[in-house]
Amino acid sequence: MPVEFLGIGGTNDGSETHPRSGGAFDKDYTLRLARAHEEFGWDRVLFAYGSSGPDPAQAAAFVAAKLDKLQILLAHRPNVSYPTYAAKTFATLDQLSDGKLTVHFITGGSDHEQQREGDYLTKDERYSRTREYIQIVKQAWTSEEPFDHEGEHYRFADFVLDVRPVQQPRPGVSFGGSSPAAYAAGGAEADIFCLWGEPLAQTAEQIEAVKAAAKAAGRTDVPRIQVAFRPIIAPTEELAWEKAHRTVDTIKSRTSGGRQLTRRHSLTSPENTGSQRLLAVAAEGERFDRALWTPTAAATGGAGNSTALVGTPETVAQALLDYYDLGVDILSARGYDMLGDTIDFGRYVIPIVREEVAKRDAAKASSAREVLAVDG
Repeated sequence: MPVEFLGIGGTNDGSETHPRSGGAFDKDYTLRLARAHEEFGWDRVLFAYGSSGPDPAQAAAFVAAKLDKLQILLAHRPNVSYPTYAAKTFATLDQLSDGKLTVHFITGGSDHEQQREGDYLTKDERYSRTREYIQIVKQAWTSEEPFDHEGEHYRFADFVLDVRPVQQPRPGVSFGGSSPAAYAAGGAEADIFCLWGEPLAQTAEQIEAVKAAAKAAGRTDVPRIQVAFRPIIAPTEELAWEKAHRTVDTIKSRTSGGRQLTRRHSLTSPENTGSQRLLAVAAEGERFDRALWTPTAAATGGAGNSTALVGTPETVAQALLDYYDLGVDILSARGYDMLGDTIDFGRYVIPIVREEVAKRDAAKASSAREVLAVDG
C-alpha cells in the first residue's frame, strides 16, 4: 500500500527548544516552511488549532493559493463554529486548494483549553458532539437536496450547500485519540485515525481497537492509520544521540520552574488519555524497539506529538518501516528546528522509506501473481 508523509504547517519558527523570533503569524515563514515540505517530498502539512493562535483555515488558504502540490490537513474544533458553517468553509477551501483538503476534527483533551473559547461540555459530551458534527458535515458535503437535522447537539432546517467540494464524494475526515470514546467515534466516522508514537506493541493494540470500533459501528472498511513522531537525525548514531540529549536538556531548561512552552503545552497532569499513555510509556523506560525515545515526551508533560525517533536517517527510516509493517500508512513527523528538520528528513529519510515500501509492494504483487498462476 502507498505510504504518505505528514509534516507541520507552522505559522512561526517557535518550538519546544526555542522561542519564536516574531509574531504568532509570520506569513513569510509559513510559506517558506510549506514550500520546503513540497520541495522535499512530503505529501501534506497539518495546520494545527490553538485557542489563541492564528486561524488555521486562513493560514491553510494562504498556503494553498501559493503552492501547487502540497495537500492540507486542517485541524478544526467543533466548539468554535456551527457544523453547517464549517462545511461551507471546508468546501470553499477544497475549491481553493483544487481538492487537496482533509479535515482533522479535534474533540479537545483539556477542559481548560476548551473553556478558553466557551466550551464547558464534559469529555464524553464533547465526543458525542464531535460525532454528530462530523455526520452533519459529511451530509452537507454530499447532499444535493436541502435537509433537516434534529440531534442531541444541533438542530436546523432546509440546509444545502451551494459551494461544493472538489473531491467526490467528499474530502477526507481525520480523527485522533486513545480513549474508548475516541475509538468509538473515530472508528465510526473517520477515514484516517491518528495516533501518537508509542512502542510497536502498544501501537498494534490501538490499531486493533480502532478496527474493532469500526466493525462495531457496522463498517465494512477501516480507517487508515497515522502515527506521529519527533525525528532526531544525524549522520552517525553517536551524533544523533548527542543531539537528542541536547534537545531534551534544552526543553528542560525552558520548562524549569514549571514554565509552559506555549499556551497549549502545560506541565500539569494531562487530562487526555493520549498524553497519559505517553507519560506511562516514558515511566517504563527511555528506549523502545529500534529507535523510539521517550524523554522528550516526559520533559513536555506528554504534550501532543512528543516521542522521538533517534538515529541516522537509515535507522529512523527502518523504525518507520516497522510501523508501516503494522499497518500504518501515514507517517507524521515534526522536528524541533522545523524548517531545517523538514529539509533533512525529506532529503534523507523519506526516499529510503519510499524505496523500501516500493520493494515490499513489488514483492507482494509478485507473490500474488504466483498464487494466481498456481491456482489457475
